[in-house]
Amino acid sequence: MSTAWSFLLAASLFLVSGCRVSKPGAVESEMAKEVKHKITVGGKDDLNPIPATAENIADGREHFGHHCGICHGLDGQASGVPFADKMSPPVPALSSKDVQDYTDGQLKWIIANGINPSGMPAWKGILSDEEMWKVVDFLRHLPPKGSLGIPEVYKEEEKEHEHMHEEKNHN
Repeated sequence: MSTAWSFLLAASLFLVSGCRVSKPGAVESEMAKEVKHKITVGGKDDLNPIPATAENIADGREHFGHHCGICHGLDGQASGVPFADKMSPPVPALSSKDVQDYTDGQLKWIIANGINPSGMPAWKGILSDEEMWKVVDFLRHLPPKGSLGIPEVYKEEEKEHEHMHEEKNHN
């Protein structure tokens, strides 16, 4: 009986250790990028019907801030997002060449359908096609990193932590 328990324990430890999340290596990252760009992400030939006017970019920025800023930061570069680099894969800077190399149609497809198994959710049914295209317009005109501050929820978190430390020091 002890041999069976030893085997079960060893097998369980092996399975648990195999489930660790780790940062992908350079080869794995490059392979995933190529697969996404060329195979899994649709919409490559779809053209954005919404012109990139100042008004449409501003509308896209508003939708982005409301729906996407929690993970991507208000500037699309994860400014102020405490977990962005701890995700696997990390939340990308949307100003990066890897992201900007997608066509407008591919960016809209990603917004609509998400990317599995990353943390990118699908927004189809939540945002209209017009709203998604305006977000694409914003993505093509991102502001400088940090220029829009950090998402409000993280400001509140900073203030709450400061308040907790002040209370702790007074007790």
